[in-house]
This record gives sequence, structure tokens and C-alpha cells, in this order.
Amino acid sequence: MRLIGALLLMGLIVMLLSYFLGCLNGSVLISHFVVRDDVRSHGSGNAGLTNFYRTYGARYALGVIALDMGKTAVACLLGGFLFQYFTGARVLGVLLAGLGCSLGHIFPVFFGFRGGKGILSGGTLLWFIDWRVGLVAWLLFALLWLTTRYVSLGSIAASASAPITTFFVFDSDPLYTILCLILALLVIWCHRGNIVRLVKGTESKFQWHKGPPKEKGEQE
Repeated sequence: MRLIGALLLMGLIVMLLSYFLGCLNGSVLISHFVVRDDVRSHGSGNAGLTNFYRTYGARYALGVIALDMGKTAVACLLGGFLFQYFTGARVLGVLLAGLGCSLGHIFPVFFGFRGGKGILSGGTLLWFIDWRVGLVAWLLFALLWLTTRYVSLGSIAASASAPITTFFVFDSDPLYTILCLILALLVIWCHRGNIVRLVKGTESKFQWHKGPPKEKGEQE
């Protein structure tokens, strides 16, 4: 019982620390401190990379990517190290840290719980779980994005693939699969508006541009 209690406590600590790391939303921070604006007041109102790119162009987009992927990498490395050192279950630590970081990214306490949709943070987590899980998800995302130009469709499909790939990579491990499923359902739930627009045929397609578009009313 003591061992289980200690494991639960460590898991809670890892998730809590990762949550606060996740709250450092790249789109919000860069739009506020660099652009002197709030990305959530434009377009879809979402603090994700797509809405940031559509609003401000490519100039600061790499900074958003670096922040959102970097914070997830730090969280996963921390969680993986702690669980590997104390229990030998590195992947469990990575999953808990990545889930906590994604929750912070989507519901940042520092920014009124209005964040992104968890694609960059979740996508980074998948590489730390296992390179095969990350490869399948990112290839699926790239394939659908490049062929349809719907970022949301690629994101949803990539998220849905994660628990399936994890199930096979880790020999049907139920805990890892369930944690990946929770993350996938969370990301898909964040895209519920996109799903409705995809069904109706009104979803905005991705368009390359360097600077801010003339119209900022596009939806993510």
C-alpha cells in the first residue's frame, strides 16, 4: 500500500509540475510580449499555432513551435527520469507528464483557462512515448494536411491513431493505451467545432503566407 501511495503521489507531482509548464502557452506569450496583442481576440479565438499563423503570419510562428514543443519535451524528460529512477517505468512517467502538460496548454491557469487545442504538445509527447507512435501520428497528420489542406482533419486523425499504435507497440498494455486514449479524446473534444465544420464543408483550409492576412476572421 505504501508503494502504491508513493507512486500515486509521484504521479500527481509530475502531472502538477507538467501542468504549470504547459500553461506557458507559446501563442499567448509571443502575441502578448512580442506582438503586443492577444491572439485569442482574432480569428477562431484559439491560442493555437494555426490561429496564430493565420493572424500574424510566419514571422513568429517558429517561436510558438519552439516554446510549445520545448516545454513538452522538458516535462516528458522530467517525468520519464523520475519514474525511471524510482520505479523503472519511464514510459508511464512520460505519459503522465505529457498529459499534464497538454492539460496546461489547453486550460492555462495563467491565461483564464483559454489555451490551444493540444496538437503541438500532444504531438511532441508521442515521440517520447516511442518513436513508432510519433512516426505514425506525424505521417498521418502530414498526409491528410498536405492532401486536403485541413489542419484539423490531420490533427484529429493523428490523435486518434496514438492509442491504437500504443496498444500494438507496448503489447496491449492497458494502462498506456488508456492514458493515450484520454489524451486523444481530449484533443478531439477540443476540435468538436472543427468536426462540425468539416461535416458541413465550411472548415477553412490552410493557406501559406508570410505576413498577416488582410482578413482575420478565419476560423481554425
